[in-house]
Amino acid sequence: MNIFKKDGDSIVRCEEFNNVNALTLPQNIIWIDLVHPSSAEVSYIAKIYGLDIPTKEEREEIEQSARYFEDAQSITINTYFLIRDQEMKLHNETVTFILFQKILFTIRYANFKVFNEIQRDILISPKNFEDGFDVISSIFELRVERDADMLEGAAELTKFLRKEISEKDSSEHNTHLAKLADLQELNLNIRVSLFDKRRAIASFLKSNKVESEIKKELNIILQDLNSLTEFTTANLNMLDHTQSLLANQVNIEQNKIIKLFTVATMAMMPPTLIGTIYGMNFTHMPELEWEFSYPIVLITMIISTVIPVFYFKKKGWL
Repeated sequence: MNIFKKDGDSIVRCEEFNNVNALTLPQNIIWIDLVHPSSAEVSYIAKIYGLDIPTKEEREEIEQSARYFEDAQSITINTYFLIRDQEMKLHNETVTFILFQKILFTIRYANFKVFNEIQRDILISPKNFEDGFDVISSIFELRVERDADMLEGAAELTKFLRKEISEKDSSEHNTHLAKLADLQELNLNIRVSLFDKRRAIASFLKSNKVESEIKKELNIILQDLNSLTEFTTANLNMLDHTQSLLANQVNIEQNKIIKLFTVATMAMMPPTLIGTIYGMNFTHMPELEWEFSYPIVLITMIISTVIPVFYFKKKGWL
């Protein structure tokens, strides 16, 4: 449990509290950050401040009423933040924000770099953080900036993959498909996270508990979210086009292979016919009595193979 409080013109971070039984909350708190909290810690905070803190199951529900709700004294927001798992893949993790009497309560079960950076900024620039509304605005602003950076990176990777598909041979198709699937999943996760935050901030802006200055900042963040959402659509369209390019390339290469086998089959038909004729064991076949019948037939078979191949090459079919 990380607690930040105002101390004159500065903000101090109280030492981490690991024992809820020995916890005494200080005055002038602006932010209580609960990281991997135990049920006892959550119950204690809920009891002290009279809060209705959502359970883990309630935090994961996707209905609008579960993602954002407020009463006469508090505002509760459940929204997605992107985080990398042990396999370095991005997924969405729900973070709960509760604003009560200008104190921000955050409940999270993952370690986000964004929170570490905001905590550092609070201690370095305390004048920018008067209460919990300033803190939550800064968290959303920084998180959206990070989402934008990830989107730009995903767009660059998509362009590189498209170029790679155009230049590499068919032996790389499985690798390309795996990269394409990863990029599609990345963009979809970012898109879901952006949609969820946009919905939360749009609802947040309608609250009469939010001051005009904070609303100005949130409006800018909302505009950024709208543009980033459009950017994810462009990214996904580019990935669809890249997938179509890869599929077309695979089809063209398969057609080349089929055409090659077809031409080879057609070229082998004349010598096969000749071999079939002279493989028939008729008694009266005058060629069987010739002295040079065997080499003549072999040469004829070779010529009958070469002529179709030469013809197909001239037509551009090979």
